[in-house]
Amino acid sequence: MSLHSWWLFVLMTFVVSATPGPNMLLVLSNSARFGLRGAMSTMVGCMTSLLAMMSISAAGLGALLQMFPAVFDALRLAGAAYLAYLGIKSWRSPVQNQTVAAIKAIQPLVKPSAHFRQGMLVAASNPKAILFAVAFLPQFINPQNAQLPQFAILLLTFAVIEVSWYFVYAVSGKRLSAYLERASVLRLFNRVTGGAFVGFAAMMAAVRN
Repeated sequence: MSLHSWWLFVLMTFVVSATPGPNMLLVLSNSARFGLRGAMSTMVGCMTSLLAMMSISAAGLGALLQMFPAVFDALRLAGAAYLAYLGIKSWRSPVQNQTVAAIKAIQPLVKPSAHFRQGMLVAASNPKAILFAVAFLPQFINPQNAQLPQFAILLLTFAVIEVSWYFVYAVSGKRLSAYLERASVLRLFNRVTGGAFVGFAAMMAAVRN
């Protein structure tokens, strides 16, 4: 892999990672509701799923999904259903005027493992990530050289860029938290994030191989 290819990978990954999607929305939402502690657990969960899926794709299992579209469709619809569930849950969340102290008081009640699990499920809910890795990563690997070191470099590069954007969204969510003390603003936030999750679910359900 040449330096030029690596820089091209950095540029393309930077743009793709910056694009708002379910992962970024979840990080922002959990940061606004539960602070950076909740966002951190969510980030780790998302990255665990993404790195696992990209590693699986390198093993050739992504191509397997292409060979068996029924399996891909089942995973796609299950992921869409989970995103829709998150959207409805957020939309219907009860709201009330809260003080900063009250918001901080409920943060420890939600265990980090719950945010981690939620991040894993959201990141894994889109099997397109595997196919994306199958189609995207090989373009930057020189088949004439050892492939494992090249894959490791690309995977590490992806992780650094993705996590950097997670922090951007997490900090943005943290700044929103002060405005969520008002019931009207919190209700609007819940409706916007809930609607966005349902929108992502509808897009995923409508996707075809």
